[in-house]
Amino acid sequence: MSAEHGHHTPDNFNAAFAVGIGLNTAFVAIEAFYGWKVDSLALLADAGHNLSDVIGLVLAWGGALAGRLRPDARHTYGWKRAGILAAFINALLLLVAMGSLAWEAVHRLQAPEPIEGITIMVVAGIGILVNTATALLFMRGSKADINIRGAFLHMAGDALVSAGVVVAGGLALWFGWDWLDPVVSLAIAAVIVIGTWGLFRQSLHLMFDGVPESVDLHAVQALLESLPGVARVHDLHVWAMGTSEIALTAHLAMPDGHADDAFLRNATQRLHDRFDIDHVTLQAMRVPFTTPCDPRDHAEQTAVGGHHV
Repeated sequence: MSAEHGHHTPDNFNAAFAVGIGLNTAFVAIEAFYGWKVDSLALLADAGHNLSDVIGLVLAWGGALAGRLRPDARHTYGWKRAGILAAFINALLLLVAMGSLAWEAVHRLQAPEPIEGITIMVVAGIGILVNTATALLFMRGSKADINIRGAFLHMAGDALVSAGVVVAGGLALWFGWDWLDPVVSLAIAAVIVIGTWGLFRQSLHLMFDGVPESVDLHAVQALLESLPGVARVHDLHVWAMGTSEIALTAHLAMPDGHADDAFLRNATQRLHDRFDIDHVTLQAMRVPFTTPCDPRDHAEQTAVGGHHV
């Protein structure tokens, strides 16, 4: 039996992606030119990082657009997983970029080179404005959508990198601390890796049908078992269909009960209100007749059904 379900309609961030990609592409060109001109590792590294973010924004936009494609006979869920894949690639790109930055910074630290503090501070200051403005475009959706969160983290991370470059340029100008350029690069790389690891771990988890972090599976099972007439719950599965939609399937052992429309509507509404699960499919049976996916459920099923299957 299937309970009727609703659909989230993700916010449209097309304008945010277009503006963010345009601003950051222009800034990459400016930052790379001046980084090459004054031979600043911090500026060149930041330009490379911003280039990876432009690519990340393109991927995130592609994932968001793909997630809106309608289901068909070959892809009955549509392409909603594209957003999760884009978030994973975004996190991976950011980790690789920070690894490259750290590697180059270690080499530069062994032989510090003079840098032009004023040029670095001006260019990186522009970067703070560009990256902060872009991050603000995605802040609204960063909590509900892991793909949008990836874009937001990229831009917020860039703003942090640019702020660090300004600090390094200023101190190098005033005190002659040329070694601070690679040191700041290392510190920023460490901060961004720590912040990105959660996105990497969560997107990888969801790619393999992991239970979304917002859902307590034991609480979901307890809710279903509290429904009138339900003796046991078997084959309970909860997974992310995309970046903003959660699905659930379960078998309900109801020896003396009956799952009519009112029962299914109540179950669906409670799952939505408490766990934000919209795609609900429940199969009710008086005597369990299917083989549970989890072998540990077999003993419980036998106790309810009174026989082995």
